[in-house]
Amino acid sequence: MKASTLIKQVSAITLAVAAINASAGIYVSGSTVYENSSPFVMRGVNVAHAWYADKTSSSLSDIAKTGANTVRVVLATGKLWSKTSESQVASIISQAKANKLITVLEVHDTTGYGEQTAATLSEAVDYWISIKNSLIGQEDYVIINIGNEPFGNGQSASAWTDGHKNAISRLRAAGFKHALMVDAANWGQDWQNIMRDNAASVLASDPQKNVIFSVHMYQVYNNASSINSYMSSFKNNGLALVVGEFAADHFGENVDEASIMSYAKQYGYGYLGWSWSGNGTGLTSLDIAQNFNASTLSSWGNTLINGSNGIKATSKVATIFGGSSSCSATTVTPYLRVNSGSWQQTAAVTVSSGARVEFGPHPTSGGSWSWSGCGTSGTSRAQNVTISSACSATATYTNSCGTKSTRQFTISLTGTSSSSSVASGGTCNWYGTSYPICINASSGWGWENNKSCIAQSTCNSQ
Repeated sequence: MKASTLIKQVSAITLAVAAINASAGIYVSGSTVYENSSPFVMRGVNVAHAWYADKTSSSLSDIAKTGANTVRVVLATGKLWSKTSESQVASIISQAKANKLITVLEVHDTTGYGEQTAATLSEAVDYWISIKNSLIGQEDYVIINIGNEPFGNGQSASAWTDGHKNAISRLRAAGFKHALMVDAANWGQDWQNIMRDNAASVLASDPQKNVIFSVHMYQVYNNASSINSYMSSFKNNGLALVVGEFAADHFGENVDEASIMSYAKQYGYGYLGWSWSGNGTGLTSLDIAQNFNASTLSSWGNTLINGSNGIKATSKVATIFGGSSSCSATTVTPYLRVNSGSWQQTAAVTVSSGARVEFGPHPTSGGSWSWSGCGTSGTSRAQNVTISSACSATATYTNSCGTKSTRQFTISLTGTSSSSSVASGGTCNWYGTSYPICINASSGWGWENNKSCIAQSTCNSQ
């Protein structure tokens, strides 16, 4: 958010993201952020170091005690506020590491460029290069947020897009291998969808394909529909997103913070509340801790930290600091249901012609569904398919770590029988010999209907 000026209110090419860059400790693959090769969902708080440097040390310690795993820290280039020195940056990183916090560093002087006096993205890059020695070697712990809200309203989409492409190019040429964070246009709120519609091309311009996109959700996002629409667009296009700033209100206007946290959890996206303390006149309700006192949380602070989808309930310490991966709990066994009835564990059903079936149930967080057979493939579990003949299908759930759970289903019509030798309705040509596909075995070989059968996954692996 900008320091003192009222934010003014007034839509992506699907991209398959490149493979992991082993030289960067924090990286993106598709819509997921990874650290230490484990999925990482940011849950944290913004800290206004540039204006309250004397409060940074205690703030980092207090924020860590909330269970947060990330801190976003305000730095200054000297354009609008006193320059944050290289030694200060090194100290901030060191203290954050000691408190087991991943650090997002941002240059705040770029806020609202084009509508108020501010640094350009190019000047922000100059700053990053000037403090390079404090950053190189910290790729496991630090994300570089190139510039805070670097474009106000009334700026062209090409200005935002080309400005970030040039900044990324210069940073990579200077040797930075960190994950880079890019803020949205329109004071970060992207109400014109400039970032949403151009994010894929910005990511494609990065030789490391390691860019996290950050939207600041304030009064533009005052209802669940707008929040879901924005987040789902990035998820559907396989792009990493974080809510870099948000609060419960903004300049007296409502923000739907509960839906922001709920949808962030659903889509596996991070969020960073604004801000720990020190907000000025007209913005004191944005203070999470009143007067920098961790024992006196504001209503907003209590929601962020103690809410059902808040930091304490959803944050996991980064594995680089000894935290545990969240992957093991996300394996889901695919079920089936007919005509929106109850979910069934059975792998074979008999239905009437015209029945509609789907596979699931959908996981509460992370991962994705796909299924093939019965006349369709690659669709999500929410896509019902009308059954007009006996058929077989394969449903697959892939969790956020990439682990797949596959189950075979067979569907027969009332008064008809499946054409296959077993209920699964499929056969495998196993090196020249035909074997039926198992119904119940997810891997290897089995014995069903008095015959040897082979799991679909094993058949596919030959």
